[in-house]
Amino acid sequence: MSVTNTPITSQVSAPVTTGPCGEDDCGIRDVLDRLGDRWTVLVIVELSKGTRRFRELHRAIPGISQRMLTLTTKRLCRDGLVERNAYPTIPPQVDYRLTEMGRSLADTVFGLADWSRDHKNAIAAARDRWDADHPGAEPALR
Repeated sequence: MSVTNTPITSQVSAPVTTGPCGEDDCGIRDVLDRLGDRWTVLVIVELSKGTRRFRELHRAIPGISQRMLTLTTKRLCRDGLVERNAYPTIPPQVDYRLTEMGRSLADTVFGLADWSRDHKNAIAAARDRWDADHPGAEPALR
């Protein structure tokens, strides 16, 4: 039996399994995969500043290709986090804005950023201690 499926017994209740949803992944992996991709959080952060046209988004996010921005915004629209408005002009104009759910995600992202800033030094110190205690550890763990 793997560690993730090992039952944990409690004196108060029946055995429960590890993980936020027990044995069922309850869709959390799909959501975390979306949020954990390279560009989603950057697009969310930029749109938290207000409505942006495609070119504005593209310029504001260094390193993102046009194709990847298109894929990312489509996925975010499909997930209900971003709203896309196309205007019948020549050339066509398109802008993007966060939905209410997207704004709540942005708040969570900013909370995570605050947590990261607050704990940056403690994490660096823990890594230094780990490296000192495990001199032969694989470079991937450094």
